[in-house]
Amino acid sequence: MLNSRQRAQLRGMANDYETILQIGKSGISDNTIKQVNDALEARELIKLRVLETCPLSSREAADELAVAVKCDVVQVIGSRFILYRESKDNKTIKLVK
Repeated sequence: MLNSRQRAQLRGMANDYETILQIGKSGISDNTIKQVNDALEARELIKLRVLETCPLSSREAADELAVAVKCDVVQVIGSRFILYRESKDNKTIKLVK
């Protein structure tokens, strides 16, 4: 569970990040979950986007993915959201206490 200082740190880092995954009209599939899981393991912090055709809101999609891949939702703004999970092998982000 992230505290507010850690969340702020991650939000700042994610500003420069590109959106790497988009969720479309099919919503969240097993393939989407696998891609998010792999991306979190490789990068720890990822930015995603929910397209207008998606049946879920960005908050619903973020919460559903957070449960599915056991990660934290850092922020949801408009159609975009940011997820974080510490990597098992590829720890690159040092969180503030």
